[in-house]
Amino acid sequence: MFLIEDIWQLLRLDRFGSKTKLFSESLLQTITDSMSNTSCQSSELEACRDESAAFKLKFIAIASILLAGVAGIAIPLIGKYRKFLRTDGSLFVAAKAFAAGVILATGFVHMLSGGTDALSDPCLPKYPWSKFPFSGFFAMIASLVTLLVDFVGTQYYERKQGLARGSTEEQGQVGLLEADSESGIIQVVEGKVFGEEEGGGMHIVGMHAHAAHHRHSHPNGQDGCDGLLRSRGHEHDHGHGHGHGHGGEDDDNGVRHVVVSQILELGIISHSVIIGLSLGVSQSPCTIRPLIAALSFHQFFEGFALGGCISQAQFKTLSAIIMACFFAITTPAGIGIGTAIASFYNPYSPAALVIEGILDSLSAGILVYMALVDLIAADFLSKRMSCNFRLQVVSYFMLFLGAGLMASLAVWA
Repeated sequence: MFLIEDIWQLLRLDRFGSKTKLFSESLLQTITDSMSNTSCQSSELEACRDESAAFKLKFIAIASILLAGVAGIAIPLIGKYRKFLRTDGSLFVAAKAFAAGVILATGFVHMLSGGTDALSDPCLPKYPWSKFPFSGFFAMIASLVTLLVDFVGTQYYERKQGLARGSTEEQGQVGLLEADSESGIIQVVEGKVFGEEEGGGMHIVGMHAHAAHHRHSHPNGQDGCDGLLRSRGHEHDHGHGHGHGHGGEDDDNGVRHVVVSQILELGIISHSVIIGLSLGVSQSPCTIRPLIAALSFHQFFEGFALGGCISQAQFKTLSAIIMACFFAITTPAGIGIGTAIASFYNPYSPAALVIEGILDSLSAGILVYMALVDLIAADFLSKRMSCNFRLQVVSYFMLFLGAGLMASLAVWA
């Protein structure tokens, strides 16, 4: 009797183990199916499906987008050594305004709407994705985090640069004080008595706004514009080394451009991967053909804006080349990865839609913040822009033109 009971217990354990094994296999199969072709599909594109033609178009897309990205980011990097394309020239400011409009439209029209479509897709379960506007929420979080990173990064680089040059400045100021103390002269620096604390200075993150301790070099009104013209003429005559207190401002702007270029590249790369992956997994020539032109245009002007920030940040040559190459190859690499996994990857599966929607929304928040604060506000609220009416008109026209053209590409991409 006991033998029969023992055998029965073993049989029950064997059945329990087999059920556990079946459950594990079912779970793994569910996870695999969520990223494969067994779930949601796009019936609209099946009529235009042609894998061989799509494969050829993907190679054309890789070459076109790669060349557009390299050309876009190389123009400002090489142009800083040419007079007509220097980063302090009016032509560069107008072209950068166009690129800023492109990035702004990319964030609002392409990334944010793409994230909204992905996170509200019928393939996703209604709860929680249809109960809350997750795309706007993730974009808001990304903007706030970008602000925090922008502020912390600026403080870090300013403190690092200040420590590096602090000892030399102190030695020079002490030497001047000792030389003048015998004659009873008190050294005045930047409109205040030497030794006075740096009080009242205002630095708005991303807008390069300095007050109080720059009142001497940047007065208000028409006098300020006249002083700006005189100082620019003085710099061209005597070079930038003949100081009138502008060195600190140039250093602050250089620090800002270091932070801006790194954050902007992060935002661009994060959505470039998704764009390349989406094109790579597509087997529809009807989808790929318009994307080639749209993404090449998009990549060129994003590269131009990023290259301008890198050029203004005055990175070392090797660092600038690494950043430029990393930007240029991201979208083509995404296309290559998408082509490799196209046989089993389904971009309309729930898992893929959630990942794409979140990344698109995060990218939208980063790009909108960078376009408005660090690209548009930094140039359009500057003293140089307010003192040059012709530059204002041209820059605003280029800004709206870039935003309008990039927004219109949403018809095809």
